[in-house]
Amino acid sequence: MKIVTKEIGKTFSQRVVELALMIPKGRVSTYGHIARAAGGGGQAARSVTAILGKAFHVGEKNIPFHRIVYAGGRVWTSDEYRAKRLKLYKDEGIKIDTKGYIKDFADILYEYK
Repeated sequence: MKIVTKEIGKTFSQRVVELALMIPKGRVSTYGHIARAAGGGGQAARSVTAILGKAFHVGEKNIPFHRIVYAGGRVWTSDEYRAKRLKLYKDEGIKIDTKGYIKDFADILYEYK
């Protein structure tokens, strides 16, 4: 995985949002992959959700949250969003097993270049 060049004037948060928006339909990335590609260190993955949530609340409504998963392909669902997320996965051809992991995770993992 190549780290995205730190463009002059772009913050880590701006790079995280841009990287999240790059994930194509039918593919997924992890919080860690996004953090590393944005130039963050080992603990930076913990901040990705907060950064994307803030971006969403200030107007970036196209963030594909369902395409960002935990390491190993575990998906995040809650009672409130479960049905919607499972439909998004199904619509994009992403299969989830009964334990909440993406089937064929390695094959659909989006690598930043």
